[in-house]
Amino acid sequence: MAQADSKRGERPDPDALLALVNSETRGKLKVFLGAAPGVGKTYAMLSGAKQAAREGIDVVVGVVETHGRAETAALIQGIEMLPQRNVEYRGRIIQEFDIDAALKRRPKLIIVDELAHTNAPESRHPKRYQDIEELIAAGIDVWTAVNIQHLESLSDVVSTITGVSVRETVPDTVVDKADEVVVVDITPAELLQRLRDGKVYLPENARRAADNFFKPGNLTALRELALRRTADRVDDQMVVYLRQNAIEGPWPAAERILVCVGNDPLSETVVRAGGRLASGLNASWIAVHLSRFDFEETSHRALKRMDEAMRLAERLGAELARLSGRHLPDEILRFARRENVTQIVIGRSAADWFARLRGRSLPEEIVRRASGIAVHIVTSDEPAKRRRFSFLRPRLSALAGATPFLSVAVAVAVGMIASHFLVLPNLSMIFLTAVLFCAVTYGAGSAILAAVLSFFAYNFFFIEPIYTLTVAEPHELFALLIFLLVAVLTGGLAGRVREQSDAAAGRVVATQSLYDFSRKLSAIAKLDDVLWVVVSHAAKSVNGGALVLLGKREELELGAALPPEDTLGPSEWAAARWSATRGEFAGWRTATLPNAQFQFRPLRTSRGILGVIGVRPGNTSDNLSAEDDRVLSALIDQAAVAIERTQLVDAA
Repeated sequence: MAQADSKRGERPDPDALLALVNSETRGKLKVFLGAAPGVGKTYAMLSGAKQAAREGIDVVVGVVETHGRAETAALIQGIEMLPQRNVEYRGRIIQEFDIDAALKRRPKLIIVDELAHTNAPESRHPKRYQDIEELIAAGIDVWTAVNIQHLESLSDVVSTITGVSVRETVPDTVVDKADEVVVVDITPAELLQRLRDGKVYLPENARRAADNFFKPGNLTALRELALRRTADRVDDQMVVYLRQNAIEGPWPAAERILVCVGNDPLSETVVRAGGRLASGLNASWIAVHLSRFDFEETSHRALKRMDEAMRLAERLGAELARLSGRHLPDEILRFARRENVTQIVIGRSAADWFARLRGRSLPEEIVRRASGIAVHIVTSDEPAKRRRFSFLRPRLSALAGATPFLSVAVAVAVGMIASHFLVLPNLSMIFLTAVLFCAVTYGAGSAILAAVLSFFAYNFFFIEPIYTLTVAEPHELFALLIFLLVAVLTGGLAGRVREQSDAAAGRVVATQSLYDFSRKLSAIAKLDDVLWVVVSHAAKSVNGGALVLLGKREELELGAALPPEDTLGPSEWAAARWSATRGEFAGWRTATLPNAQFQFRPLRTSRGILGVIGVRPGNTSDNLSAEDDRVLSALIDQAAVAIERTQLVDAA
């Protein structure tokens, strides 16, 4: 038995070997990484390209940004350059990298500078790194360059160090998957001298840069980030090599990290911190969406912030999960132990003071109960500043905001009449009824506003001396404060019950919709009828339009559409063909042809891709909610099976 175990340990890792085989069919990516602009990334890249050309390798320049540096521009001479694509943007013509020209030319090696660049609207991909990924998938080797501040997981760290916000970022996975990373490194003193000599920026911009970004302390910190990131990369390569060649460790125990994502402004900071921790430990990680019906913000803006944070986690390489329940610490720790999590990352905003006062701070309770699991708490002063007194900012709709005023006004009128035959303490029940009405009708926010208004109205109109906000007797002040406390708590609890009821109703609707869809499909034998049921349910699920295209790439044909569509635009056809060919999402709100009106998803079965389904939400300004996306995905899976079944029946 021991001998068998020994032999098993000598076998190469199958996953590592599969990754090696797959990499041999793709192009190679080489990234020139620098700590800051001006260290010489593009110069080093072009110097290497000229050497490769002298060795007989077919090299072309796809796009290079010289930034006015004469020595860099001189290196381009003698290397074939692809023509740029002219794009009209905001009334002027700009030049962009032409990916179609590159795919048609198909060189062995292409230089595509500025990895983090954002493409102009109407481009096939929003970001240049996505162009590069397509080139690599086509078997073309790519060299590119990027600065450390553009890595997604480090952008907030760089902003803290330099005070400069980074707008253009790339997912860490792009650099992690590169076949080679070359650090172009010079000392801060050398870089500052280059800046003074005008070799980094034009003279009019150099002085401003020296006063802001290019400070010795900033450059030293950025240099450390670049070198540390590359050291982690080298360590990862060593581990892969050991696994591919069955070389024994020592192997560290596997780490698994759970990142808890809420809906507060700290959520993206927490995700980036978790991503950096996972990268540093070479660990897998899970980003879990936390939902709880509580006194915390549940506005549309907060839910959108949650979705953006989860999408960021996905770009950084996390698995995604969702947790909800009455007691989140129990749910989180139960999930963590089930998934063999060794470390938890969670955020705590200074705005959590009310939760801590109640003894129910989520981070503190997890720390107290997470025996055997390390807990990292991420804090930030900036979210606290933004959220301080956030309850004073209006977040209610016009009607929800007006209802507390109307309800309290009615309570005052009823109280005036009832005061003739009811004693003073009983009048408070009238105002409590107004608070409950607001809670049941519009939720906790409306109820708490009604409670505060009731507090002042009850004091002003009914407590001596009336028509003032003063209180003559101490016992009446005590009763008034107790009333406020009871009203706030009762209204909040009633609002929570309402929100739980709404959420449960939403889940019931989604489940019923999928059941109804499945039942209808099972009773249909004709393809046309199946397609009509599919588009009608898909359109209903996104509250917009839907269509189905069947066939392969150039042979795609419109099968059904709701509302009826006779023709599709060029962008829509291009996105549909891309989805059918690659088996990936394309079109609206995706990384490929996002300006298309529809989002296309493949109809995938065991026989391959049968076609695509396109959806166009009624409100195209927002992403699909996580719940709507899950329902749509389940619907598409069922639709693909039903279409395959009818096609097999027709062919029989």
